[in-house]
Amino acid sequence: MWRSVLPALADAGWRGVAPDLPGFGDSDPDPPGTWERHVETLDRFVHELDLGPVALVTHDWGVAIGLRWACDHPSSTRALVVSDGGFFKDREWHDMAKTMRTPEVGEEFISSITRERLGAVLKSLSSGMTEDALDQYWRPYADPVRRQGILELYRSGDFEKLAPYEGCLAALGLPALILWGANDPFAGVELAHRFHDDLPGSELVIVDDAGHFVWEDAPPQTTGALIRFLKRLGA
Repeated sequence: MWRSVLPALADAGWRGVAPDLPGFGDSDPDPPGTWERHVETLDRFVHELDLGPVALVTHDWGVAIGLRWACDHPSSTRALVVSDGGFFKDREWHDMAKTMRTPEVGEEFISSITRERLGAVLKSLSSGMTEDALDQYWRPYADPVRRQGILELYRSGDFEKLAPYEGCLAALGLPALILWGANDPFAGVELAHRFHDDLPGSELVIVDDAGHFVWEDAPPQTTGALIRFLKRLGA
């Protein structure tokens, strides 16, 4: 997802680091694959590489993982970028997530996913999804242990867990960029406006003709918006 962003950041003089969370990309699973485990992993990653304070760029599950980490470690975060995800205790899961969260039904569903089926779903959500990209998005489904981790992640995702974090992001007082695909069916654009309203002084960029995978659909617009945001930070 970040293959266009990282070189552009380097060209602009910043260091960009994109972790593979456990069970994704080149990282081995680290059971259990829960929301909490991923937050812990992100914390270890930042501290072992001595990265903080970071401008944290998040998308989809990364929003829930990253913003929870930022609230728990406010001194490690300098700025927030939020795209196409949620961090609200009253949010409801989309239909595919509800399926995976259902005992037995979720196991049957995730065992039935093939590379072709996943590709068809992701292409329906993204106008910029290439076959090479799909090969990478398939990797978390490539073996039973990784698939189990995905189920554990969704089943640990009770939004009630966010009740203690209500008001946390605003209290951090960090510069924030809200960057969203206008046609996202999973995390609708109304969530972007909600983040924007909740974070005083935040910047809002809605990318027309982009879907859920906004970084795939509109690399020049998204990368450009990110770099302009970082420049305004004076980093």
